[in-house]
Amino acid sequence: MKKQTIGDANVAPHWHAKAKEIQAYGSVIEDMPHRLSAKVRAEMVGKLNQLLADSIDLRDMYKKHHWQVSGPTFYQLHLLFDKHFEEQVELVDTIAERIQLLGGVTIAMGGDVAQISQIPKPPRGKEEVPVQISRLLEAHKIIMQQCHDIAEAADDAGDDGTNDMVVSDILRPNELQSWFIGQHLVEMPLILDK
Repeated sequence: MKKQTIGDANVAPHWHAKAKEIQAYGSVIEDMPHRLSAKVRAEMVGKLNQLLADSIDLRDMYKKHHWQVSGPTFYQLHLLFDKHFEEQVELVDTIAERIQLLGGVTIAMGGDVAQISQIPKPPRGKEEVPVQISRLLEAHKIIMQQCHDIAEAADDAGDDGTNDMVVSDILRPNELQSWFIGQHLVEMPLILDK
């Protein structure tokens, strides 16, 4: 088959590109203009990649439940789950950018995330609302504990940026989201009996 050309230019896309990785997952750039040592940055990147994987899982669980919710509170939860999904998208990006800033490589693909996530995998099928919410609360609890552990390790290592990010940008929104959804599990009648 003849290549399409205009003059000396080949106008066909070069889409079969292959090359070796330019940085391995689990490594950090050694020599970069950052005050933290490569050892400290590598430790933080490892912890942040775990937090990232679990946050990606939580984000996707919110979308799953958004699609599969049913029952008398369908409308409210359908909207709330989608709102929380969008907020988790922002949190995931914040964590990933911190990993890159520290010279690391982010976990990114679903299969890789599934291999290291600490959040129990829900079934593919549809579940009752209280189970959906319970799963989300358990996932938030795992992430909030990780935030605490990372903040403590970052403080000990002198990594103020990571400490601030996990407390201000990740922990607090997860606390708020867990409070919002947890209130849906409070036993209260929809109609008061007088």
